[in-house]
Order: sequence, then C-alpha cells, then structure tokens
Amino acid sequence: MEFKQLVDTAEKWCSGNPFDLIFAEEVDERRLDFYAEPGISFYVLCPDGMTGGGDNFHVWSESEDCLPFLQLAQDYISSCGNKTLLEVLEKVFRSFRPLLGLPDIDDDTYEQYHADVEEEAETDHQQMGVSQQ
Repeated sequence: MEFKQLVDTAEKWCSGNPFDLIFAEEVDERRLDFYAEPGISFYVLCPDGMTGGGDNFHVWSESEDCLPFLQLAQDYISSCGNKTLLEVLEKVFRSFRPLLGLPDIDDDTYEQYHADVEEEAETDHQQMGVSQQ
C-alpha cells in the first residue's frame, strides 16, 4: 500500500479516538507516530512490499510506561496472516484503553458472552431429561 494511503487511514482512525497522528515519515522508515494525553505515545513501522521490506507492521513506544501495554498488539501482529493498518491501530487502541481511562471492552464482551452462554446452558439443561432406567 502506498504510504499516502496509510497516512489517510491513520488520520481517519484518529478522528474516532483520543490519538493524534503527530508525525509521518516515508523516506527512511515508513513510520507513523501517534500521541494522546496523558503522555501516551507509540509508533507504527509500515511494511513496504514494493522494496522488499518487512511483511508485517511493527508497533513500539519510546516510553517505558507504554511498552507493556503494546504486548497485545505485538502478539496480534506476529500471529498468522497479514494485518491491515486499521486492524493494528484498533488492537493498539484496545491495549491502551486502561491508560486512557476508558473501560476495557474485552471485559464487557466477556461478561455479555458469559451471560449468553449461561442462559443457553440453563435452557438446554431444562430441555434435556435424564432418564433413570
């Protein structure tokens, strides 16, 4: 993907969350830098398929406070299959939700899923009879 398209995708992504795209550099690294208050920063190195560069995105932060939160996104990127910039940025945003003071959406999803499973299990249990022969 052309770097201009990556920058456009990043800017669109920023419009829906607290992060700002503060730097975009194509010449050496194809790097996109992001920042949000309170001092949360990270950057994404974008693959360059045209010049034989790496196949995957890479996320990192120069802030030691932010690095542990990027582990989820780094694991996601290194898992099977090619990822889009938008998928990577969404995973980073999800990782940083606690630092941004936002609720962790994984917990909500788990609770909703868990409640649905319990509800289904109770229904199945009532329909299944145990024969005692």
